[in-house]
Order: sequence, then C-alpha cells, then structure tokens
Amino acid sequence: MASLYLVGALDDVTVGGTVSLDGAEGRHAVTVARVRVGEQLRLSDGRGTVVAGAVSAVGKDSLVLTVAAVDVDPAPRPSLTLVQALAKGGRDEMAVQAATEIGVDRVVPWAAARSVSRWEGPKVEKGRARWAAIAQEAAKQAVRSRVPDVVAPVTTAQLAGGAGTAAVEAGQEARRQLVLLEPTASVRLATWEPPVDTDEIALVVGPEGGIDPAELDRLEAAGAVRVRLGDTVLRTSTAGPAALAVLQARLGRW
Repeated sequence: MASLYLVGALDDVTVGGTVSLDGAEGRHAVTVARVRVGEQLRLSDGRGTVVAGAVSAVGKDSLVLTVAAVDVDPAPRPSLTLVQALAKGGRDEMAVQAATEIGVDRVVPWAAARSVSRWEGPKVEKGRARWAAIAQEAAKQAVRSRVPDVVAPVTTAQLAGGAGTAAVEAGQEARRQLVLLEPTASVRLATWEPPVDTDEIALVVGPEGGIDPAELDRLEAAGAVRVRLGDTVLRTSTAGPAALAVLQARLGRW
C-alpha cells in the first residue's frame, strides 16, 4: 500500500492535476523516507479526501505528485467520540493512539475527579497538542483518510452540558449519546442498541481509579447510559479502544 502523507486543502484537485507536498511532511518524505520520482504516494487532507498518484518531481524538502485518482470518504454517522480521562504513566496517550487506529472520529480529554494527571496553565494546550500529534501519526500509520479532532479538555460539568461534542461546537442541532464504560453496569456494550437517530456516540472512559459515583450520577442525569464490556476490568488505556472495536463491528464498519 502506498505511503500516506498529510497536506492542506484538496478541494479543487482533479485527476491529471498536481499537488505539492512541502513543510514537515514534504521534508520527511524527501529526506527521511527518500521518496524518488516515479514512486506511488497517497496524500490526504485529513478530512476525508485522498489523492493517489506518482511523484513527478522532487525538490530539496518538497515533492510534486501527479494525481491519478481522487477518493472522498463521507463522514460516518453516527460519529464515534472517545472521552478519555487524563491518566498517569502515558496510558491516556496509549488510548488515543489505539483509538485512532481503530477509527475514532473525535477525542475529548476529560479532567475526571479521580484523574491523577492534571493539565493546568500552559500544560492545557501542550497536552492537547501532544494528543493531536499522536492522533495524526496514528492516522497516517493506519492509512486513514480522516484524522480525529482533539479538542480542549473538559470538566465533568462541561461534559454533562454538551461541551466537547462536534454538534455543540458547530452550533448544529444533533443528537449525542454519552456511553459510560462502567464495569458494574448490567448492560453489555455488545448487546446495547444505539438510538437510531443518534449523530454521535461518545464513549466515556474513566481514569485508573474508575469514574467517581457522583460523576456517574451527574452524567446519567444528563442522559448518559452505563454499559460494560465484559466480566473483567480493563485499564484506561485498553477500555476505550476495546469499546470502539465493539461499536465498529456493531455498526457494520468492520
């Protein structure tokens, strides 16, 4: 499979035209991957459009691709969001990487009550940018046409109020279903039926200590449902990706 690199907008690209790859991506392709004229590449805007073709020119830190095919993947409905609690030891970052490979559409950092790790001051944007970089690299590794959005961290109150969701931030009328991964829940995710009119399913994963009971109640009062994966308790780095895999299969995408 041809390598995938990210470029800017691809709105006006047509077969037979050309696309330039420069900046950090172009530099990596030319100086690290040593891409040469004639090699086949795939370029994506990270928003569903992918162009494929042969490299027709190579510069010092850029290249030009002659487009042989243009594919546009529609945005999935419902979209899948991972609300990942901040966790120590890089386990939250592990969750972001695996979730991206599996197909998550949006990642929301969550400052849960039991989160040991905290983002404050300059660490807020630094942490978000770190997660975004992880998602971007994982999307390229998985040859995905879409790179997940990584938004600003939310509190429990903000999450209950709808913050972090695609619909709210776009000012659109859309339905979101919060799904709390809770080992004591009576309903299994494998048998849970998503509402047919849902535009976004947001999986909420707690930190290593689990979701605080008061948070469970608050989110449930906001319309969230509790589900469990199985009879074992998964770590915060594993629960979200495992749940996403179940949903991908349930939705017929795998």
